[in-house]
Amino acid sequence: MGYDAVYDKMKDECGVFGIWAVGHSEEAANFTYLGLHALQHRGQESAGIVASDGETLHVHRDMGLVADIFNAEVLAKLKGGAAIGHVRYSTTGASHVKNAQPLAVQYAGGAIAVAHNGNLVNAEALRAELESQGSIFTASTDTEVVVHLLARARPTGAPGTVEHLLGSIRQALGKVSGAYSMLFMTPKAIVGVRDPMGFRPLVLGRLKGNWVLASETTALDLIEADYVREVHPGEIVVIDASGVRSERLFPEQRPATRLGRCVFEHIYFARPDSVLFGRSVYEVRHSFGKQLAKEHSVEADLVVPVPDSGVPAAIGYAEQSGIPFAMGLVRSHYVGRTFIEPQQSIRHFGVKLKLNALRGVLTGKRVVVVDDSVVRGTTSRKIVKMIRAAGATEVHLRISSPPTAWPCYYGIDTPTRQELIASTHTTPEIATYVTADSLGYLSLEGLYAAIGDERTGFCDACFSGEYLIEFPKRPAQTPLRVVGG
Repeated sequence: MGYDAVYDKMKDECGVFGIWAVGHSEEAANFTYLGLHALQHRGQESAGIVASDGETLHVHRDMGLVADIFNAEVLAKLKGGAAIGHVRYSTTGASHVKNAQPLAVQYAGGAIAVAHNGNLVNAEALRAELESQGSIFTASTDTEVVVHLLARARPTGAPGTVEHLLGSIRQALGKVSGAYSMLFMTPKAIVGVRDPMGFRPLVLGRLKGNWVLASETTALDLIEADYVREVHPGEIVVIDASGVRSERLFPEQRPATRLGRCVFEHIYFARPDSVLFGRSVYEVRHSFGKQLAKEHSVEADLVVPVPDSGVPAAIGYAEQSGIPFAMGLVRSHYVGRTFIEPQQSIRHFGVKLKLNALRGVLTGKRVVVVDDSVVRGTTSRKIVKMIRAAGATEVHLRISSPPTAWPCYYGIDTPTRQELIASTHTTPEIATYVTADSLGYLSLEGLYAAIGDERTGFCDACFSGEYLIEFPKRPAQTPLRVVGG
């Protein structure tokens, strides 16, 4: 993942997709292509697909968007009835094709491919240890650490068997700490694993007798697969010729008393048409807006969303407040992350490339503008000024999440704490900086009231600073409060 400095948003981390259709279809790569297309919002830096024909793994990875990387000719070479795929933003590792996933290697246990959504907080220490023991790394992603740990595992069972694979996965993941929803594939099986805290999502689906694993249900919808259930935190799902079976990743460990499901998935990362952690993302965001209106009402003429992620919350705010809803901002969907402004002197055009205000809607109006989050405040400031320049007489900024004051280390590449405006400024000070007439954030209590679940089921470290997994080496100038889980 990468932080989008132009748009002042935290981008999501990665997305994974896998399908086992052996004996039913030779179009696993095509289905995976479609699944990755549905997950494109989770990573726009690189993408890859590895397909299995039962004997050999066929690999294609490159930088860019899914539709640009894969065409009919490329997909035709990815033969087989099973495949896994990945879309990526770099949470760890440079933006380079060598870090694109799935990683595919040949080792003593056979051929294996790995796709990872998340971030391993002890990857740096493990890498140093492995290198001191002679391991040679070809990439800079934390996922390669898992590959090396797999190669060093000494499980029971003959190499190439599912029992050998599961033993290797358990030994490897027993050494790592952090967030991971992973897919492993050999020529004979696909294995899906979710970390015991459940930081990142993973779901199981079925397509005409075939089994599918994906980061979000929207990927199932596109290929017309049925949603079966969420993969549980600490669960390992095995799909092979005998069907599907489930086991605990670490049988000797009790289930976690507190889960770490990322609450920001509901706020911004997931697509609104997904069902996440058992709840419709759209409905949760709609509830955020209604709760926000209860907590921060104001006299105004229009409720305007910052598109696209602010739309459901703005609708909820409008319904609860009785203030009319209007699309006062239009977003361009054709500006990629790689856009380079030609000169420093016109850097302020960055937001205008993505958003434009509708003067005819906003002139003479008192406007409530609803957004999902504020990171550094730079974009919020430009949006407020843009709305005012379009003729609004008042601009009241409402944020459908609590203040983002702490970085995330579980698969989201946030700015440093010093760059997060809520870590160094009060709400009135932020309102002054963004030039809003007023500013209101959704409270942490209101957030969970809108979700309809207990706080113990989620990680909200980006709001509270309460980190659920301790760091072996704490980032400089970032004191952490660690709570149990």
